Order: sequence, then C-alpha cells, then structure tokens
Amino acid sequence: MLKINFFDEANGPKECLKVLKTVLKRAAKDQKLRGKNVISVILVTNEKIRELNNTYRKMDRPTDVLSFPDNETKGELGDIFISYEKALWQAEEYGHSFDRELAFLSLHGFLHCLGYDHQNEKEEKEMLDLQRKILENTKYKR
Repeated sequence: MLKINFFDEANGPKECLKVLKTVLKRAAKDQKLRGKNVISVILVTNEKIRELNNTYRKMDRPTDVLSFPDNETKGELGDIFISYEKALWQAEEYGHSFDRELAFLSLHGFLHCLGYDHQNEKEEKEMLDLQRKILENTKYKR
C-alpha cells in the first residue's frame, strides 16, 4: 500500500490530498514498486519551484513539477514538488479543472520517481500512454 506524505507550502485547497490519494494509489496498483511504498508530494509556490529548478536543473524559471527519485532510502520512492500557481494557470489554459491538473502533474512526477522519462520519442510515448491509461481509470480523465 502506498503512503503519501503531503506538505502544502502554498496554502492550496484542502481537497488536494484526496486528489493525490486517488491518482497515486491507482497508479501504484499497476506498477512494480520494488519494496518502495512512500512518496512525498509538496505543493509549493512559483518562487520555490523556480529556486529548485535553478539549483538542480540550472533553469532560472518556474516549472510545473519536479521529481527527485530516492534511490538511497529504504521504502522511499522520492519527492514530487508541484507549483500550485502553475497548476492553477495550466488548468485554466488547458480548459480543465485544477483537480485534473494536479492529478496529471502528481502522476507525471510519480512515474519519474519510478524511472520513467521522456528524453526521446519512444520514452515519451511510453510515459504519456501510461499516464493516459492510469488517468482513464480515475475521475480525472480528459
């Protein structure tokens, strides 16, 4: 069973944890977690995610989600940082709910923590197809 540690540094809506539990626990059912059963999701401001993006990726701008897989700590999958402001903006820009955007971003980060990536077309297709499949089995599909 997946345990989700949720930290809200951006003062987002209280329903965020419900969204995270729904999508990440559904995703965990389909994945081989290899004994890792804890993920941390941190909702942050644009400024905080910009700092992290600059520190770890040398990109001095806010992004929507950053993932940090944990390959050292027993039981830990890693940390997912999501910009609350970016998620709000993208939900409006893409014409869907904040909950749907939060589900997508948290799932995207979760898959990165499991080793999925999108550095080339083949990897990107595999990751996006899996995201689509998982979201289709939740109420957060498009």
